[in-house]
Amino acid sequence: MVVFDHAPPGYADAPAFDLAAWPNVVADRSLSTGRHIVLADPDGLHRIWLRTAMPDRVLAYVITRDAAIDLRIAAMRRLDRRLAGERPMPVPAGFQPSAFQRHRLGLLLDILDAFDTRERGTITTYEVASRLIYRGMTIGHGDDWKTSSQRRRTQRLIEEAFALMEGDYLKLLNPDPAGATKVTRSK
Repeated sequence: MVVFDHAPPGYADAPAFDLAAWPNVVADRSLSTGRHIVLADPDGLHRIWLRTAMPDRVLAYVITRDAAIDLRIAAMRRLDRRLAGERPMPVPAGFQPSAFQRHRLGLLLDILDAFDTRERGTITTYEVASRLIYRGMTIGHGDDWKTSSQRRRTQRLIEEAFALMEGDYLKLLNPDPAGATKVTRSK
């Protein structure tokens, strides 16, 4: 995400940030924290947070110095190139989850949906496994299921899905220094 705020005094020459000139605004929400915008680009999205709502003021980039500083600088440079009218730039590694991570996060959301949409009563671990994780599973109920590795994996995925819902999703926004996104159960 690229963050903008008011530039310090003395930067009146800085080019204006003109959202009206952007061809495709995917999302635009004004919240108490500022305006949050997603802009489409041929090679990926730009996520922007305008912390100020005063369009007549010159804006400056705000870059947080944390473990993701290299990604933040790359996002800023990528957006800055486009604002200068240059060709789109590919999305750097670490900006988006890998195909495996997207699949796993989708599975975790499906598990949460299964628990959320179930009318009165609860869905069983066996039902989650057979419907979502191991379609066509041949293990039956009873001791075979209770001692199976499929049951243990299903339980771990259910626990991870609920942990994600209860706040671990925030870890998706803070990649580790190597750029890999990790989602783990907080204890």
